[in-house]
Amino acid sequence: MPACCAFLLGLTSCDKDNDDMQEQTLYEKLGGNRMVSDPRNPSQMIEQGRLGLRSVVDSTIFVIAADPNLQPYFAPLLAEVTAGNTTNLAVLSRSLTDFFSVATGSATATYSGMNMRDAHDPARNPRMALKADNKSYDDFIAAVVKGAQQNNVPSELIGEVGALIEALRTTIVQR
Repeated sequence: MPACCAFLLGLTSCDKDNDDMQEQTLYEKLGGNRMVSDPRNPSQMIEQGRLGLRSVVDSTIFVIAADPNLQPYFAPLLAEVTAGNTTNLAVLSRSLTDFFSVATGSATATYSGMNMRDAHDPARNPRMALKADNKSYDDFIAAVVKGAQQNNVPSELIGEVGALIEALRTTIVQR
């Protein structure tokens, strides 16, 4: 198992001393549904959990864009952005934020995007240039860790996000 995966899975242990307390969802630990000002649109409010996830997603997208090992997987999107078209970049950010909001336990978010198998299959999703292999998936996990660290997400929460991502490996890795 790659070091980054072992690190992420190792951080997911639970505190057994608090069995009597209701376990918070990861979304709640990331700020939950408490409304805060949206830095992108100061006149609008956003759930703090969603803002945290969006920040990590956006940072991760930039980490991926700078990684020569991951760039080929996102060639169509990167070509659009290079040409000045950021429409699909915004769609990707919103869709991934929706996905992670639902997956981490948001009671208010919905995800209406493609299922993970189709989303990562170039035959079904023209936004993907290649099918993922285990090495590229490890690189993706490392990019998420870096994106989370850039946003000062505590290590134990990064571990929980890592476990969630690792659980998708058999669906997303298709070669």
